[in-house]
Amino acid sequence: MKAIYLEAHGGLSALKYGDQPDPVFSANEIQVRVRACAVNRRDVFTRSGVRGTKREFRKPLIPGMDVAGDVVATGSAVSNVRVGDRVVLNPVLWCNACAQCLVGRQDFCEHSHVLGSSVNGGYAEYVVVPGLNAHVIPPTLTYREAAALPTTFMPVWNIVVRRAQLKPWESILVSSASAGVGVAAIQVAKHAIGARVLATTSTPEKAALAIEIGADEVINYTQEDITERVMALTNNRGVDVVVDHVGSDFFPKAYAATASGGRYGVCGVTSGYKTELQLGALFTRQITLFGVTMGTPQDLSEVLAAAGAGRIWSRIDRVFPLEHAQDAHRLMEDRTFFGKIILEVP
Repeated sequence: MKAIYLEAHGGLSALKYGDQPDPVFSANEIQVRVRACAVNRRDVFTRSGVRGTKREFRKPLIPGMDVAGDVVATGSAVSNVRVGDRVVLNPVLWCNACAQCLVGRQDFCEHSHVLGSSVNGGYAEYVVVPGLNAHVIPPTLTYREAAALPTTFMPVWNIVVRRAQLKPWESILVSSASAGVGVAAIQVAKHAIGARVLATTSTPEKAALAIEIGADEVINYTQEDITERVMALTNNRGVDVVVDHVGSDFFPKAYAATASGGRYGVCGVTSGYKTELQLGALFTRQITLFGVTMGTPQDLSEVLAAAGAGRIWSRIDRVFPLEHAQDAHRLMEDRTFFGKIILEVP
């Protein structure tokens, strides 16, 4: 099969295009003909060997977390999908045997793997995953739209809906509105829940797009102080929920703008890991601070149902053919996109 693969960490040239062996599936696995695969920040980290992704390459690694395609073969133990189904894949492969998995907390699995990071992913014509990782794509969604959902919408659904339980009368602050997670958070908070959405971004053009997809107010952090602007917009109360996928550059200002009883969810640290935490504010304002990685299979099912019904949708910035993965990574690194970048496999 044709694939994009890594034989070593490095720059854009580390992404090689060529032939790789077709993946072999077992009794509980399925083989999927990939039609679309989203490009994520973690793909760039994996290619570069940074942010905890450094590895030895005993054999080539195929990147790619968010995969949509067609089931072309199933193992004898698979019963949830059939050959011919259009599916999107949960990128987290859980063990289904540890104590956490057995009680339905797969997002806390003690032995999980991630597509495209610790096992071969979707930058290829075919990929193999456990059958339980496949979810049938609603008929209203394209492969591109489905592939744009898991890695951005799953942690957002986890934070906003399941953990923070954002209410329609509350407000939320979303970091970096132009990134995939930012777009997803705006969508879920506004269109699935109906809350007031404040978002941050860096240019007037991105601010206009954030308003277009549902943000009520946008703060240009290159020109305005985030804390001061949030407090002005909320009559000095602060926001009820924060979605932070940026980390150290965003945390101090957003945390200071969190209301009493607020819930602060972290699902990424693209700007850095370390920050200072004001513990006095944590307990006197009774703030809940928590982190999530991805989510549960139920989270993805609910995301797909909401997307299929048109309550939320994918905002796709650019589509590249698989062999142009270097161009897709270049765009990701340039940070000039708004929404998701997709690789399409003909």
